[in-house]
Amino acid sequence: MEFVLNMLAGAVTGIITGFGVGGGTLLILYLTMFRGTSQLAAQGINLLYFMPTAGCALVSHIKNKRIVWRAVIFSASAGLVTTVIAAFIAARLDMTLLRRIFGGFLLFIGVSELFNKQKDKKTER
Repeated sequence: MEFVLNMLAGAVTGIITGFGVGGGTLLILYLTMFRGTSQLAAQGINLLYFMPTAGCALVSHIKNKRIVWRAVIFSASAGLVTTVIAAFIAARLDMTLLRRIFGGFLLFIGVSELFNKQKDKKTER
């Protein structure tokens, strides 16, 4: 049964990731809340999960000409540097504090999405 639940969680988050929504965040929640995985281990699993799923989604986005390459260069460069720094910081933080930071981040993103939905629809057209 555990195998089926893990496969189902991977499939659902894979579908969400394919839409570019961030299914990996849901995978971290599943792993920590329902599987009892530590926050750091869940983040590591999410990173390994992210590479093939992001690659598949990227193919579709490139095909549909949804990539602004100039933005990719600057974003990826900044992301690489800050990811290394944040990984070292996260490895030294208390697990409870790390979970609270992650929860606060999710709450912030959720509230931001609630209030910015109208603006997003107007800018797409």
